[in-house]
This record gives sequence, structure tokens and C-alpha cells, in this order.
Amino acid sequence: MSLPLMPRATAVWLVENTPLTFDQIGEFTGLHGLEVQAIADGEVSTQMHGLDPVANGQLTQEELDRCIKDPNARLKLAKEALPEQVVKHKGPRYTPIAKRQDKPDAIAWLTKNHPELTDAQISKLIGTTKPTIAAIRERTHWNAPNIKPRHPVSLGLCTMAELDAAVARANRGKKPAEAPAAAPTEAASPAEEDTAAG
Repeated sequence: MSLPLMPRATAVWLVENTPLTFDQIGEFTGLHGLEVQAIADGEVSTQMHGLDPVANGQLTQEELDRCIKDPNARLKLAKEALPEQVVKHKGPRYTPIAKRQDKPDAIAWLTKNHPELTDAQISKLIGTTKPTIAAIRERTHWNAPNIKPRHPVSLGLCTMAELDAAVARANRGKKPAEAPAAAPTEAASPAEEDTAAG
């Protein structure tokens, strides 16, 4: 359930400025009805300034009037007051310090198993720099002897969905049907020559 910003200050304003029941105010602000009653009695939050939920866009006047008329009705936050759910942020990927030493292993695995991925895609997927990727590809990385290719998903550096999406983007412009079809015919032709000669 979504609550208004500064629920206690909102409760103080509603107690002081509306005839809403303690239960109505409590349910809207996430406070217990007895706590709202204590606010009304001046036992708690005596120094707190009330916060008008109508003025700050968390509640509409129509919603407030509806609940004043019906003591059984419950206040609902205005749609504008609900923040948009942020799924993914822009910017560099944060990697916990404990997992940072695993990045070279993940980069080595990606360059070995998915050569179609560009340095930019690997950089975005793992959260590393292009010079680091180039050093691992060319085996000039300072820790090259100790790098062992390991799957980035098992290391917790990316999700399988992110990896699949990156590989799909990398393969989008290529035609996979042509390459595999040509390979078996080339491999079969020397065998045909042997049978013809025998």
C-alpha cells in the first residue's frame, strides 16, 4: 500500500483541519487509530507542523470531500502522487567491491564464447572499460596468467536475460542460416573425391 510523504505531518494536518475519523486518517497515513487519537489529544507530535496533502498534490479535494461525507469510505492517494516505478537507471553499472576481481574472468569468457559481442556491449554488460577488454583480448592484462574464463551470470555480474539480449542484438544483422549451410557441403566434398577415386 502506498502512503503519503511525511505521514505523521499529514495526519497532524488532517486531524486539525478535517472531521475525518481516526481510522480514516490512520489507514491513509499508515498510523494506528490510537496514534491518530493521541495526535488529536495533543499527547504526541505537539511541535510538528501539519502538511496539507491537497496542497502538495497527494490528495484531491474531491476525494477528501467524499470521505468526509462517508465515515466508512477510505482515502486514496492521487495518481499524480504515486512515483513512476524505475526499473533500470542510466549510467555505469555498480559492482560490489567483492566482485570486482571477477570482471576479467567474465570478460575472458565473453570474448571466448561470444566473439560477436562488441567491446561496447561487453563494457555495458559487465560494467568495465574498453581498455580493460582490449588488454584481456590481447593477453596484455597485468593479471593475464591468472585469468580463467568464467560465466558472468554465475559470477553475479549480469543476469541471463541481459546476456541473451546483448547476444541477440549482436546477431541481429547477421544471417546465421547461410554460414552453417555452407560448412557441411565444403566438408563433404573431399570425402566424395575419395570415394570417386577408390
